[in-house]
Amino acid sequence: MRKLNILYEDDVMLACVKPCGVPSQGDKSNDSDMVTLVKEYLFDKSDSNDEPYLAIIHRLDRPVGGVMIFAKTPEVAAKLSDDMQDGNIIKYYQAIVTGELPDESGELCDYLLKDGKTNTAKVVQKGTKGAKLARLYYEVLDVFETDEGVLSYILIELETGRHHQIRAQLASRGCGIWGDTKYNPAFSKTKRKYVEIGLYSSRIELEHPVTGEHLVFKNEPEGKAFDVIEMEDY
Repeated sequence: MRKLNILYEDDVMLACVKPCGVPSQGDKSNDSDMVTLVKEYLFDKSDSNDEPYLAIIHRLDRPVGGVMIFAKTPEVAAKLSDDMQDGNIIKYYQAIVTGELPDESGELCDYLLKDGKTNTAKVVQKGTKGAKLARLYYEVLDVFETDEGVLSYILIELETGRHHQIRAQLASRGCGIWGDTKYNPAFSKTKRKYVEIGLYSSRIELEHPVTGEHLVFKNEPEGKAFDVIEMEDY
């Protein structure tokens, strides 16, 4: 069994790190996924023969690594899901993108439409049938001149959690995520289906669903994309 990087655990919830390339939950690939791996971890450490309860509170795209949280009881799953829906759980990502954004910081607000056939999302006009509001805030931490061209290192606070939101919104501005074969033309010709992309769930802040304690779970970005920069503790 793959060894899990557990950041926090108590009787009702758990936070751990998802490696890039691992699905958040089971899919048609039948590859090992985080829900299964965490359930196996909980089962192995318990005295019960029953399958442990586990609910996934949010998902990360398969090529994205980073912090995830899970609920270990139905009541806490409902509370955390409500908190996520209400914007009370704050999610930060770090990203490496090709090119430069027009401003050092700002808000990206779009309407995204998911295409189930291609498993992609695209920015569309407001009022488009099926489109959903997508909003994030970004801050440019650094800009690098590399052999591949200009790369920007950015911090993102995600307000809404739409399908492929960060990847699609940044790509629509000509700043695709490094390594993203779906949205970045610079990488779309690669034959590898899943690669490490320069997007990482680096920090999650929330109130404990039972005690109300303020919790911060963080993990510094890992992967080839982030090797091109001097990592600092943001």
